[in-house]
Formats: sequence, C-alpha cells, structure tokens
Amino acid sequence: MTTNVSRRSFLKVAGLAAATAPFAMGARAETPAAGKPNLIIIFTDDQGYQDIGCFGSKRIRTPRLDKMAREGMKFTSFYAQTVCGPSRAALMTGCYPLRVAKRNNQVDIHPYLHTKEITVAEVLKSAGYATACFGKWDLAGHTQTRYDPKLLPTRQGFDYFFGTPTSNDGYVNLLRNEKVIEKRADMNTLTKRYTDEAIKFITDNKDKPFFVYIPHTMPHTRLGASAQFKGKSKRGLYGDVIEEIDWNVGRILDTVKTLSLDENTYVLYFSDNGPWEKQKAHGGNALPLRGDKTSSWEGGVRVPCIMRAPGRIPAGKVCDEIASTLDMMPSLARLGGTKAPADRSIDGRDIYDLMHGKPNAKSPTKAFYYYIHTHLQAVRSGKWKLHLPRPAKPPWAPRWARHVKPQDVIDIPKPMLFDLDADIGEQKDVADKHPDVVKRLLKLAGWARQDIGDYNVIGKNARFFDPQPKRPDAARWLNKT
Repeated sequence: MTTNVSRRSFLKVAGLAAATAPFAMGARAETPAAGKPNLIIIFTDDQGYQDIGCFGSKRIRTPRLDKMAREGMKFTSFYAQTVCGPSRAALMTGCYPLRVAKRNNQVDIHPYLHTKEITVAEVLKSAGYATACFGKWDLAGHTQTRYDPKLLPTRQGFDYFFGTPTSNDGYVNLLRNEKVIEKRADMNTLTKRYTDEAIKFITDNKDKPFFVYIPHTMPHTRLGASAQFKGKSKRGLYGDVIEEIDWNVGRILDTVKTLSLDENTYVLYFSDNGPWEKQKAHGGNALPLRGDKTSSWEGGVRVPCIMRAPGRIPAGKVCDEIASTLDMMPSLARLGGTKAPADRSIDGRDIYDLMHGKPNAKSPTKAFYYYIHTHLQAVRSGKWKLHLPRPAKPPWAPRWARHVKPQDVIDIPKPMLFDLDADIGEQKDVADKHPDVVKRLLKLAGWARQDIGDYNVIGKNARFFDPQPKRPDAARWLNKT
C-alpha cells in the first residue's frame, strides 16, 4: 500500500540505513568481496532478441558481448516494456509505467516522470554511490527542445549527465548536466562519445562505488555509425550499429579490468524493447519470437540480457526464469547495501538468487503483465502466457499498428493461451485444453487491473501527486466495458 512517507524522508532514512548497515537484507553474508560493488547498466534502444551472436544472430558480429555471456550469464526470459519512455520509467522506478506518478497526472505515451518518484539512482546515491547517466533519458518529455528541465537526470538522482533528452527521430541535441552544449550533433559519433564520457567517469570515481547508466541512443532510428564500422557488417547499417555498440561494451569491460575493478563490478546489458519491424533494413530481428516493438507478443517485450560479475555471477550459465527491468530497483538496491522504497508499491522483485546462480533458484515474479500504454493485454505466469480478449486496434490504445507486422494485428475475441516452453513463437492457442490455467491467469490479470490499472480502471495503488484530475484518459471508458 502507498503511504504518506515523503520522497525526501525515504532518502534520508535510506542514507542512514546504508551508513549503519552496509549490506542490508542479508547481502553482507552473501557478497563475495568486501565493499559495495560498482554497478553498470548498458541499455540499448530497439535491439531485437536475436541481434547478438550468443542469442542467435548469424550476420552481426558481437565478439565482446558473446565473451561477456561466456564469462557471465544469459537471461533468456528477460522483459522490458513495449516502447522507449515507459521502458525507462520501469527501469528507473521498479514499477509498471501505469503505476508511476507523472507531472500534472498527464498520461502521455512517454511519461514525464514525477519528481516525487524515487529512482534507482536516488536509492544508490543515498547509499554512497557516485551516479551518472550517459545517453538517452526520455523521461522529461519526448522532445529535443520542449522537455522539462526539472525532470532531467540531475533532478532524479544522477550526479552527472551527458546525453540527449529523447530519441533521435530527426536530430539530437547534447546536454552536459542541464546545459545544451551541442545542437544537431553528429549521430554517427554518439555511441563512442557516450562511452568516452562513461570511461572518464569510471576512471575519476574508481576509488568509490559508482552506478553508471548508459542508455544508448542506438539502434533506434535514425541510425548512425562511425567510419570505423560503417559498411563493415553483413547486416547493413543496422548491423554496423550493433557491432559498434559491441566494441564499446568491450571498451567498458577493458576499462574496468585495467583499473583493477573487475572483481567488484557488475555489468548488465539489455534492450528497452523489441525491434522496429517496419524499418526493414534499419530494424532488428526478434526471432524466434513473434511480434515487434509496441506489441504485446513476446518479440515486443522479451529482450536479450547478459549479466557479468566475475566471482559473483557464475560463468557460462543460462537462466530462463522470468526476470525484467522492473527487478533492477530491488536487486541493485540490495547489491548496494540498501533497500528499495518501502513507502510505495514496487512491482519488481529481488533476483539476487537468479543472478548468482543459486541452486534451484526460481523466479520471484509470480506474474508479468504486458501493457500497451494504459492497456493490459496479456499476463505470463511460469511457462503460461494468456492474451486477454481485445480488438485488433483498440480505440483507447495508441495507433501503433504501423510498427507491427500486419499478421500480428488481430482481433482476440476470447482468451488465447500459449505454452512458451513448447511454443516460444506463440503459434498454437491451447486455451481450450487448459481451462484451469486460463481461469488462474484471468484472476491474476484481474488483480493487475484493480491494483495497477487498465485503460478504463484507475489502479488503487497507482500514484498521483498533483492536484490535476487522475487519469483523464480513462474518463471516456470508465464503466463502459
């Protein structure tokens, strides 16, 4: 339940707790090395499930990511959200985007994250971490010029920011902290420049724990690659972009090793959503999954994920348990010796045991919910995934069919059930054979509708901090269906 504990009060208490109990929640006994580990998240944009060699790509060379997987763990049932801004809100807060508070309670496709939300950067900063963000933010407005400066990373827990307010649909303006330092930057240089800045921050803060967040602009379109990589891959410009990202992941890993931080650093790599199918040569590949960016089929939300921490995360392992970006808040908080906020509902779960390969570890996520903007469309529990009844193009949902293959934009008049262990491509509906499973998953979906919300329901634990009306987007549909 949400309480009236303020954001400032939480951060003060969390900072005190971190100072007096360096490894809360039992992490002291389970952490192999003394001291707080460094934490690095590399977050790509619109990268498909099969766009890494170790996830099946035959035409894109990713030697550093493949080696990272051999030295760490692949997560093959790892989830994000369906589109850029909501995916970043989920990662930063550990909550489904429909639950988090937005500026003026406005429900935009890409949320303006309210300053009273608590980000993972704020939690780690209160525990003594130096924090920095390098790349695309997209939580202060989906615009290069009309964003809200009060919602930039430096107002949401990051000591330092070098990057851009939003996507590179047309052009990119670069900011250092809150100042625009370059207009219409050369997008061919962005991947390397973000990495250069991250390496400098890591080097400057090597003697203290740091949290480095690198949300790359690429491979979101418009694509750009440096001369060193352009025209070099077998997969066109898109492949060039991924191969350059791979090389820069290697630079981060090499820096950590050179600074003798390898044994005390977690590096986590994943994408913000599935690939943009309609871009064809400029888009990625989600096979063997069905669907693409903006869809609630697996290809829209299941993303490649690799985690590496020598001596902590076992090498060469594969985990197929459900995990997601939502889990980063409680899991990184635990690694940093503190806790996720306790004054509000958090959807993510601590996946420490999964990350560290504990014997027989199971996902603490009992259900994962697939939202398209405000619309709950599917739920997964264990191997079972249930698509809820809906029209192909709901009038209350964004007009996103242009992102998705036409054969995946279908009417679903009754629940469709898929066994993802046997049918990862969601081709064979087995709802009629498992009515008990359908009933159980419908009950889970009913809980999410009431607690988080839906297009026509205001969730009882959704957060609203401003005096404006709650969910004006839902007014048209309330009590109609």
